[in-house]
Amino acid sequence: MTNRPNPDSPASLGASLVTAARSPGKPYETVNLPVWRASSVLFSNVADMRAEVAATVAGERRAANYATAGTPTTFALSDAVAQLEAGPHAARAALMPSGLSAIAVTLQAFLSPGDHLLMSDSVYGPARVFAEGMLARFGIETTFYDPCLGAGVESLLRPSTRMVYLESPGSYTFEIQDTPAICELARRRGVLTAIDNAWASPVLARPFDWGVDISVLPLTKYWSGHADVLMGAAVVREPLWPRLHQAVRQQGLCVSGDDAWLILRGMRTLEVRMRAHERHALALARWLAGRPEVARVLHPALESHPQHGLWKRDFLGASGLFAFELRDATPAQVDALCDHRSHFKLGFSWGGFESLIMPANIGALRTARPWTGGPLIRLHAGLESPDELIADLEAGFAAMAAARD
Repeated sequence: MTNRPNPDSPASLGASLVTAARSPGKPYETVNLPVWRASSVLFSNVADMRAEVAATVAGERRAANYATAGTPTTFALSDAVAQLEAGPHAARAALMPSGLSAIAVTLQAFLSPGDHLLMSDSVYGPARVFAEGMLARFGIETTFYDPCLGAGVESLLRPSTRMVYLESPGSYTFEIQDTPAICELARRRGVLTAIDNAWASPVLARPFDWGVDISVLPLTKYWSGHADVLMGAAVVREPLWPRLHQAVRQQGLCVSGDDAWLILRGMRTLEVRMRAHERHALALARWLAGRPEVARVLHPALESHPQHGLWKRDFLGASGLFAFELRDATPAQVDALCDHRSHFKLGFSWGGFESLIMPANIGALRTARPWTGGPLIRLHAGLESPDELIADLEAGFAAMAAARD
């Protein structure tokens, strides 16, 4: 007969298994921060626990009574995002599981039933879907405006307008808005301004210098740079922090220490990568501008772009994302151009080290400024050699020509 040990006896490993190796020991400094993985947060006494709960509810910096409010790793990233995106302006950042969740929470935090939202017609497609779907269900009306209106959006403001939501350059069509003018008139009317700063990142644009109140960032893209993590962030001026913090807290939104660490790691090379993306995209854009198949190239850093002057005034450079319009191509030819490329892969998102190609189907995504041009192709220039990328597109145009037969 086997004698089973009593789990409560001194010989049992039960207590040791739970308590062993839980002290961090002597701290030491490393180049990169460690990853903090946690759910429960422990306290030395009840008074400390109560104080931390109060601080967490109030949204104080680095306060967390439970890890959904943050860990040292996620606090480090949120502080870095606020510092880099807002610069000298007093601001706070909240991390979200994706860029779209950052957009959705921002809109939910600052809009209420009966409010009116002005949203750029060239905004990121899922943001538009959220406004037309979820916001409409909750009694928030959205008007989509021509992104080229500039200060002319004032004519669309109503007494119930609470926010102007911008994206510059516009998604797929790359219009540059006169963001400073829009922010100035919105502030005079007591209306908040928010902007999606996906295309530029803080390396190439400083939206808080333009006067925006809120900047939304898909950290999935250039911040990560490696196409292997999903995350978003909303950065708000300090007075707006309590409303954003409560919206995030009440919905239980949080990110893992592992994912935050990946963004922190990618962030270190952000500026170096952005400058490479800029060079490669410009080389492709200038080459495409000379192709007979191309009607026009939609890249704000080209002198031919309608808002090139605004881009030059407000931006510090250009990223790797742009589009071009084909003169004439059947759907089969568009597919032939995009399919089976060596370097340009088919895929959503962008901002990683890889090059991507995507037919842009925006017919249902424009109402104030409908797309009337030819077939539109969106490119993301990755970190491959521009010569290799040009050769890949040359092969694509050859395939497109062959598909005509």
